[in-house]
Amino acid sequence: MATHLLSVLLTLAGLTGIHSITTVRKVSVKAGGSISIPCLYDARYINHVKCLCHGDYWNSCSYVVKTNQPSLSGKFSISDDTNQRIFIVTINDLVVRDTSYYWCAVEIDGGADVREYFHLSVSRGMSGLNVVQQQISGFNRGHITIRCHHSITGQIKWCRLDGSCVEKQSGSIDGTPVTIKRSAPNIFTVTMSELKIDSSGWYWCAKGDLQMPVRVTVRERPSTTSTISLTATTMNPIKENRVPGTADRQWSKSIYLKTLIIPLSLLIFIVMVTLFIWWMLRRRKQAKAESSALTKDEQEITYSDVWHVNRTSGQRSHAESDVDVTYSTVAPKQHRTVQRQNQVSDDDVTYSTVSIKPEAQPKVEPNVQSVIYTTVSQHQN
Repeated sequence: MATHLLSVLLTLAGLTGIHSITTVRKVSVKAGGSISIPCLYDARYINHVKCLCHGDYWNSCSYVVKTNQPSLSGKFSISDDTNQRIFIVTINDLVVRDTSYYWCAVEIDGGADVREYFHLSVSRGMSGLNVVQQQISGFNRGHITIRCHHSITGQIKWCRLDGSCVEKQSGSIDGTPVTIKRSAPNIFTVTMSELKIDSSGWYWCAKGDLQMPVRVTVRERPSTTSTISLTATTMNPIKENRVPGTADRQWSKSIYLKTLIIPLSLLIFIVMVTLFIWWMLRRRKQAKAESSALTKDEQEITYSDVWHVNRTSGQRSHAESDVDVTYSTVAPKQHRTVQRQNQVSDDDVTYSTVSIKPEAQPKVEPNVQSVIYTTVSQHQN
């Protein structure tokens, strides 16, 4: 009897959706933005069709998107993560008239669908509770910080979709330390430190009766990368509630730019050093050539030879005693302009001159040893 009663209760729980689907209860979004809602389901529904139904009442709501029937308009989308047992519904380009009740549902063949509702409020001004990004990434053993903006009063919480909550300034969720601080009048920050791979999952921050879901992804740290903390900030509330995947794309783009800039900078440096060395060598070679040309142009060569003819006293005659002879050979400077070969001008020849003092006595034939030969040579330019 007890077994039969338990079976009935479980059946009723499945029909009414109790503990079969878990999601947030109430969210607020600014018009023009988008929102992603996680819907956690029981393991027995892994192979079932998941869907989103729009309407204030279950009996009168209409399906707007299913996992086996994607939306053609692009306003609604749905994805199913069977490993985490969570399907995610996303509503884009929100307008005020989208304010309504929505239902996360699982189709049950031959029975009533399992469902759970949430209320979506779309406002023209700043929403009651929002974050800049609904997805944030961190590294194993690192930390992340989420900024939650609010314009309402009420209790502050940080909860895991399928777990416990932290309502005080500090606590932990599944062994991960959590710290909550009020950083500004309308902002509170949530810091998760000592992250683990198991810390990945969907969380939500709460202020009063509003919740805002946030997906946390923890990766292994690259071996060549220093500690990095990815922080979700709220410097521009207009860009709140971005479509999932934005944080991942920005992180990948940042890593790609770094890997491109470093080798490019190194290449530019090597090219600059090479050009500088080439310029120095060329300058030195040019200076050496100019110095050599200047030395050659200004080179002067002068030859001067003087011979003194010795005579023995016995061989000298009386007539030669008073004769003084001087020999001189002079070579001109080299011309800077090259004259044609074998062309000789009078300016290129220098003749020696022999002067003999007048003799008072009659001229006497000199001795053979007293003869002096003068040679005139032509200097080639």
